[in-house]
Amino acid sequence: MSGANALAGVSLPDLVREHALKHLARIERAEDLLSVSLALERAEGYGEGLEVIRALNPADLEALYIAFDNAATARRQVLEG
Repeated sequence: MSGANALAGVSLPDLVREHALKHLARIERAEDLLSVSLALERAEGYGEGLEVIRALNPADLEALYIAFDNAATARRQVLEG
């Protein structure tokens, strides 16, 4: 599932969506397991920042974390072949 599809139906401000898609793309193109982990940590840090400033409602924030986690899980499965 692409990053855009993962966030379909999630209400995000344009700038937040743009940066979330960049994080998802970084996870999806990671070349090894370490890179997946690092990209996921960065994405989760982004989510934590949004959480701290209360930029999103809890449901949209949870959907964002789930999208990041699902992308990382899918990429790990591809890399582990």
